Amino acid sequence: MVKRQIPKPAEIFELMKFKKLELDPKKRRLDAALTIEDLRRIAKRRTPAAAFDYTDGAAEGEISMDRSVQAFEDIEFHPSILGDVSHVDTTTQILGGSSAMPFGIAPTGFTRLMQTEGEIAGASAAGEAGIPFTLSTLGTTSIEDVRAANPYGRNWFQLYVMRQREISYGLVERAAQAGFDSLFFTVDTPVGGARLRDVRNGFSIPPQLTPKTVLNALPRPWWWWDFLTTEKLEFASLSETGGTVGELIDSAMDPTIDFDDLATIRGMWPGKFAVKGVQTVADAKRLADLGVDAIVLSNHGGRQLDRAPVPFELLPEVAREVGDDVEIIIDTGIRNGADIVASLALGADFTLIGRAYLYGLMAGGRAGVDRTIAILREQIERTMKLLQVSTVAELEPSHVTQLSRFSRADRAAVDDVQRELG
Repeated sequence: MVKRQIPKPAEIFELMKFKKLELDPKKRRLDAALTIEDLRRIAKRRTPAAAFDYTDGAAEGEISMDRSVQAFEDIEFHPSILGDVSHVDTTTQILGGSSAMPFGIAPTGFTRLMQTEGEIAGASAAGEAGIPFTLSTLGTTSIEDVRAANPYGRNWFQLYVMRQREISYGLVERAAQAGFDSLFFTVDTPVGGARLRDVRNGFSIPPQLTPKTVLNALPRPWWWWDFLTTEKLEFASLSETGGTVGELIDSAMDPTIDFDDLATIRGMWPGKFAVKGVQTVADAKRLADLGVDAIVLSNHGGRQLDRAPVPFELLPEVAREVGDDVEIIIDTGIRNGADIVASLALGADFTLIGRAYLYGLMAGGRAGVDRTIAILREQIERTMKLLQVSTVAELEPSHVTQLSRFSRADRAAVDDVQRELG
């Protein structure tokens, strides 16, 4: 028989402690977010559908985006045993400098529309965390203001080569003068992708609002207050070039850019030079032969060509072919620190986060971006400890298996069998 007794209140309270009440509603909701998906749900509640869907959506059927996210879920980790992981070091070297963690913030357009702190929140959070921040040509904060927000950190600039080449040349010069250390020459946008959520939401230039869009926005007065009481939304780095927003967007997409443009821009830029939007092994090899400093495997977050290659699936083959000759950065689909660890294991030197950063921004401005970075940091450190590696350099392909749902290797094997069978 179990001996029973009347519980003593003092003993009960030794086993139970009530959580301290957090009176700040922003801090309370952000502290409750344990994953990037949690931040996404908060962002969706707090942001009008048109702005949220601009971030959350992708091109046409959104197949590329969904596959890119799924590819990270379709992996298996292989941990070692009996390694001392009382301390893990997440620092890494990329593009001639250091980063406290193996990820940086990707370039995003229209950022202040998501939440009015925009790039200032991203740049200052990145600087405090010791990771790089990338400003888009279509950013809503100027090159100079980003530098002021992150004066001692690493700032990178993403360049669209515009129809009016002089505009792009001017941006290159301004970024160099502001001390940006790396340039990302983007090659996957000869035209804009068909982003159907934006069309349905009337998110166009000029806006074509529907009653549904307006009704969705009305219950979010905090967003409207921020939007209407802060500086006018514009492409800040292009504000002096003239033309309407629509004309600037059209000018940014130029189907005539070629390798001569790459050579011209590269010749103008004094720092490290990366090419963003690489989606084939052949192009990776050609760029490595040209001696660029880095390539970014990216399908633009699934926002351009739908059914485009999944960067994470392309990564192992590219790493085998050019990993000794050029640094490899990867983006698209990263929602967890484990995704970053898997990318490093399979040959990436660095990663970029786009939507994950914007979900945090929409959920809570600068504090939300800080929370995004903290979540990913915790997940990276925990995954490394459970794999029993103490530094980024110890990660290797044997730590990860890509499973077969969308495996390029499996497709190649099937093709080989079919060829043998005639």
